[in-house]
Amino acid sequence: MNYKSILGRLTGISCPVFGVSWNPPQPEINTALGVIRFLEDRRVLYNIYDLEIPEHCVQSVLEIRKYLTSVLCDKPDQEKLSEQLQAMRAACRRFLDTVQQNGRRLIIQNSFEAGPQNWTFFSALGELRASIGLHLGAIAVMNGLEVKGDLVNILPPPPSDE
Repeated sequence: MNYKSILGRLTGISCPVFGVSWNPPQPEINTALGVIRFLEDRRVLYNIYDLEIPEHCVQSVLEIRKYLTSVLCDKPDQEKLSEQLQAMRAACRRFLDTVQQNGRRLIIQNSFEAGPQNWTFFSALGELRASIGLHLGAIAVMNGLEVKGDLVNILPPPPSDE
């Protein structure tokens, strides 16, 4: 999905728009593209909930957080992009804090019917996906980049006519 299509989905967000109010430098565009490409391979962000294995999800979120931290440390001068990456990293921390309450991981069954711990896990996973999708959309729009494949599923939905 190209950045113009994504822009129509991002209502109420204050972000510079590629080609209108801000032209990002090429190094920042390259960094943003690298982030998008990395996230394209993170099934935790878009896989069907029934197929998710909680331990694998936690491991994947830890890897996402580590990657985002690495990008932030390697590219400290990319302020506009850094704001979005910091917010994505914070979403990862919130997810991990929720599923690792009181220093212990929730014991999750691989079924929606197993009870409150599963509901907590899958709710946190949905919040993670929504938050990452929002910031991913902003990154794509700010840098004039496309989001492809299954990762499109976590972008904000198009505005409704209601």
